Amino acid sequence: MHLKNLVSQLQDFYLLSVRAPMGILRRPFYFREILEQMDYAGVGSLFIVVLVSLFIGMALSLQISAELSSLGLKMYTGKIVGVAIIREIGPVAIALSFAGRIGSGMASELGSMVLGHQVDILRVFGVDPIKKLVTPRVISATIMLPVLTIIGDAVSLFGGYYISVFVSHQSGSFYWSQIKDIMDFKNIFSGIAKPFIFGYIIACISCYMGLSTHGGSRGLRKATTISVVLSTIMIIVTDFVMTRILFFALGMKV
Repeated sequence: MHLKNLVSQLQDFYLLSVRAPMGILRRPFYFREILEQMDYAGVGSLFIVVLVSLFIGMALSLQISAELSSLGLKMYTGKIVGVAIIREIGPVAIALSFAGRIGSGMASELGSMVLGHQVDILRVFGVDPIKKLVTPRVISATIMLPVLTIIGDAVSLFGGYYISVFVSHQSGSFYWSQIKDIMDFKNIFSGIAKPFIFGYIIACISCYMGLSTHGGSRGLRKATTISVVLSTIMIIVTDFVMTRILFFALGMKV
């Protein structure tokens, strides 16, 4: 019975994750809802992304400078910090913050609508809940997470610059020259491709758990918690899989 329920849930999730992005291709077009969700997901998350990214860049630069200093290689701090942030730490850290704030909000909002029978009312009036509620959230998350990642990466690099120059007393111009050297296609593509997938996964999981809510307030709490936990796990797993694929596709050596 548990296996049957699991297969049924996976099937429902697959159908939702396929139908949601396809909804943008057919009428009616809910552009207003998409803009509202983009504002909520993007502008609403900007402060926490900037704050988290700043301290990640500072902490990473501080740790790397301390380790490289003992080896006499402190001048390469900028290169290591830049590669780590752009390829891995930036996309993953910002996606986790996004899942905690936006993913949980999506799940709780849709769960409240289910418990309040608002989703049933949409069906009565002939409105597709997936297209009306899920598609705008999936589209907005897929667009805004890469934008937030670019902003977060830039802030992290400035945080690393502050530590390198004012704490480790390195050359600021040399720091930025190393950052410029690593800004090639492979690194930039690796750092930008991941947030698109992360945003899509977070939105699909959160919306599915929200629409699957049952059991009152306790069920809403459970759905919200599961959405964040599953999003976190899938971000980490997907990051490893995509890293391996990108290393092979871009011809990068391990």
